[in-house]
Amino acid sequence: MNTVMTRVSPCFIADYGLICALGEGKTAVAAALSRWQESGISPLDGERQPLSDGRLTPVGRVKGALPSVPQALSAYDSRNNRLLLAALAQIRPGLDALMARLAPDRIAIVLGTSTSGIAEAERAVAAWQGGEGIPAGFDYRQQELGSPSDFLARHLALTGPAYTLSTACSSSARAFISGQRLLAAGLADAVIVGGVDSLCGLTLNGFDSLESLSLSRCRPFGAERCGINIGEGAALFLLTRERAGLALLGAGESSDAWHVSAPHPEGLGAEAAMRMALRQGGVTPGELDYINLHGTATRLNDEMESLALARLFGAAQSAPASSSKMLTGHTLGAAGAIEAAICCLLLAREMAPPRQGEAQDPALAPIRLARGEAPARPLARVLSNSFAFGGNNVSLLLGRVPAREKGASHE
Repeated sequence: MNTVMTRVSPCFIADYGLICALGEGKTAVAAALSRWQESGISPLDGERQPLSDGRLTPVGRVKGALPSVPQALSAYDSRNNRLLLAALAQIRPGLDALMARLAPDRIAIVLGTSTSGIAEAERAVAAWQGGEGIPAGFDYRQQELGSPSDFLARHLALTGPAYTLSTACSSSARAFISGQRLLAAGLADAVIVGGVDSLCGLTLNGFDSLESLSLSRCRPFGAERCGINIGEGAALFLLTRERAGLALLGAGESSDAWHVSAPHPEGLGAEAAMRMALRQGGVTPGELDYINLHGTATRLNDEMESLALARLFGAAQSAPASSSKMLTGHTLGAAGAIEAAICCLLLAREMAPPRQGEAQDPALAPIRLARGEAPARPLARVLSNSFAFGGNNVSLLLGRVPAREKGASHE
């Protein structure tokens, strides 16, 4: 197992925006999270999409109209990039203020995705196979993995570093680490980080072929868990060195190099990533207030993640833990950023963490799952996990910055 450790200063979250199956924007998503605590009803209870053989599977689809891609950038017109524009609109005031005082080459973009515009490519191939030819509106740039950051840089006329990461389900969590390093190295004064992914047949049927897709709502850490639900969405963050109310306190990453699609059975890489994030932030496990679990509801993921947590905390885990994927679906490359945004909502609005609806599988290593109880203290530090195919593991340590420290020098 290989690990990477670079000690850098915390970077601060000037603003963030998100869109997912729970809604569009901070207020809508926070309201949906509150309703979940009361009712347990999530969007995955209703929306279903057919697989190639006609079976139906729950999906976390974004509802409602999305912004249009400008005509000048029509070659990039995809649902993926429209989701990106919806998240961008939420941070635009803060971004415009930064763009007014920073040169275009001093603002970087690092995004994560798994699918990009594959859905548009699927329709184009289907039309071609049906004898209709490639649709006039299709352009290969819609499906390129680099499309999100390339599109966003062109749309905003930014000339700083701009690239897209695709490390499966840790992609957008890893974007935070790259953004953190660009700031620390002085290569940028602000970084737009985040991720986006949209529903498509490739991922639905691909996970089904791996026998990892559930045909009912997923049950993270439950005895009856049988696989994941797929979702879609986007989240964007403005990272700067200037103090703000929320911060990326630390980050950890590791590579299991164990199997192309299965995690290390003992969760060694997951544990290493969590420990690294805590060390970088100078935080002990006992100082955490909540853990957003990767929690895919597959047999192997939940088994290894519970083992890793049990070793990290021993018998003294005080922070409740849960997986928000039972509400949003697994948004693949966007999952790390969307779940980081949910964690920021919990921190900023002092909300109770999403409760875990299922009783824990007694065969798993015991961990403390959130049951909807009010936090013992206002959330100040949370850990968010993203563990991906190929053993790509990322943990992000997010926290509130005390008001008295705002504006103080960090050096």
